[in-house]
Amino acid sequence: MACLCVDATPADAATVAEPVVSRGVTIPAFYTPPTQLPATNGTLIRQEPLPLGLSLPGLDGRPLPGTATRLMYKSTDADGRAVAVTGAYIEPSADWKGDGPRPLVAMASGTMGQGDQCAPSFALEHPLTLTEQTASIGYENLAIYRLLATGAAVVVTDYVGLGATDRLHTYVNRLDQGHAVLDAVRAARALPATSLAPASRVALYGYSQGGGATASAAELQPTYAPDIQIAGTYSGAPPADLTAVMKGIDGSALAGALGWSINGFAQAYPDLRSVVDANINDAGRKALADMSTMCVGDAILGYGFANSTAWTTSGKSVADIIAAEPRAQAVLDRQRIGTLKPTGPVRLATGIQDDIVPHGQARQLAVDWCRKGGDITYEAVDLPNLGDRLLTNHMAPLITDQSAAISWLTDRLEGEPTTSNCWTLPFQR
Repeated sequence: MACLCVDATPADAATVAEPVVSRGVTIPAFYTPPTQLPATNGTLIRQEPLPLGLSLPGLDGRPLPGTATRLMYKSTDADGRAVAVTGAYIEPSADWKGDGPRPLVAMASGTMGQGDQCAPSFALEHPLTLTEQTASIGYENLAIYRLLATGAAVVVTDYVGLGATDRLHTYVNRLDQGHAVLDAVRAARALPATSLAPASRVALYGYSQGGGATASAAELQPTYAPDIQIAGTYSGAPPADLTAVMKGIDGSALAGALGWSINGFAQAYPDLRSVVDANINDAGRKALADMSTMCVGDAILGYGFANSTAWTTSGKSVADIIAAEPRAQAVLDRQRIGTLKPTGPVRLATGIQDDIVPHGQARQLAVDWCRKGGDITYEAVDLPNLGDRLLTNHMAPLITDQSAAISWLTDRLEGEPTTSNCWTLPFQR
């Protein structure tokens, strides 16, 4: 794919508008999309060097873990409209010792928030953003650096509207996220002067929100990106059934994520927006507006353990209100992951104690895929109950399963075969 990109300079179109400030953090002009976008998905719009916040000089003079480039590329949203998405590509310093040319891993980050200052590419430059108004930690940097240590290149997507300042982040939107992941691969391939080759294998890595994004990308690849062959996909704790997930996060430490979902879907779908407008009270409207610029840290401190019953005119939960409105429920039903067969082998991991992104709906995704003949490796992560609705049961598998997930994905990038364990599902929790 040709690179129709420019290096970001003070004369770039991004600097025409006033700088965007989100909770006291000035968003670099790079993140403001131009008014005109290219036609082809994955086309690079602009690029610039990205200084990594955690980097060391290597013995051979190359920085560790690699050299990063900030990206903006063209994608397509759920309505079929052109959209600019930001992200980052990291060329690793480590050599690839497997068969074939250096491979590429597309990283879909877990939940970071809805404010532009929460963008994963921003977190690579600022691993800790801590001010009086916002708190964000680049917790996915660990997985990114571990992938780079294998010698694989990594491209990170910020998703639609996270970082890019022209719209609100469409949190957990199946199509937006899947498209953004696949187009990040195309953008990385278009970037000049990398060690990637046409024969470089491609893998997808994601946990939580990222697990849903990679799962969606694996399903959408045949129709949206047939030019990309996926060697393997890691989908950890995927929010496949948003109706079940809404009930899991309502009243939890991460109740703010419910607000991000409502904000994103209300922006994209008029049928759901009309239901929200008719049922949210003044406190709810204030909370939703407040959460729209928050990162995970802000949301935990500001809305941890909040119940959506306090945001509605009837005192019913948001999930109950949506369930009673067929038009609104249809919006969530269309977000269901598992209706299509994923491309290539998938490792799906879910913590059996996870009550934030409920274990049952993640396991059901494995069942749905297996019934469609998918090449699925299902892993039920069995850990002690570390506290209901505290995020601990959700985050613990992210850490404990990470080594196995990266090892499995590296095997796929090396061309090692894998065998589905769908037959074991009746015997696994």
